[in-house]
Amino acid sequence: MPSDYDATEFIDGDFEPHKAAYATSAAPASQRAPSRQEMDMQVAEQLDQLAKQKRLLEDRQRELAALEETRRRQTEFETGRQEMVQHLTRGLGLLEEAEFTARRDAEQMAKALIGLRDALSKVEAINEETWTSDSLGVELTRGLTTIENARMEWNASRLKFPVLSGPSAEEVTASETDSGSTSSLLAGQSFGQLCRLGFALTWPLGVVGLLALALFAAVLLRR
Repeated sequence: MPSDYDATEFIDGDFEPHKAAYATSAAPASQRAPSRQEMDMQVAEQLDQLAKQKRLLEDRQRELAALEETRRRQTEFETGRQEMVQHLTRGLGLLEEAEFTARRDAEQMAKALIGLRDALSKVEAINEETWTSDSLGVELTRGLTTIENARMEWNASRLKFPVLSGPSAEEVTASETDSGSTSSLLAGQSFGQLCRLGFALTWPLGVVGLLALALFAAVLLRR
């Protein structure tokens, strides 16, 4: 007589633990939703991190601005030093040359002053009243020689110092400006105004001419 059916006879005992472990690992474990307090803490942590990064960025920006300011001042210093070295060197050269020229001109002017004073004293020392008939020729020769030497001294001084030759350039410019302004003033007048202006300038001459003519007529009538 056959025995009863046993279902456990077809079950592998080694396979069952592995199957159970696989089923356990395949099913994901459910996570608990964070509470409000936990969310507030996470938000606070993120805000704190952002504040730290912001402070760090501000510190870096201040450092960068300080470095840029230092670089700008260094550039300004180097440029200003080079510029002033060039200006001062050029200024010293120009002033030294001008000083030398002025000193030379002053020395020449001092010599010219001595020569002009000596020539003036010699010319003024000529006294014609002491000349006699016998010494007239000699005195004339001596006097002409003195005058010629004085003229040579004067001409030499005029060549060295243009101020002795006539009016300065400023005076000439001023006179030209005055003449130009007078011409422009006359150019803006009409013919009638010019006639009246000419009459106003010449009527005194006409009165003098009429008086002279009347006086001449009276003299003829008396004759």
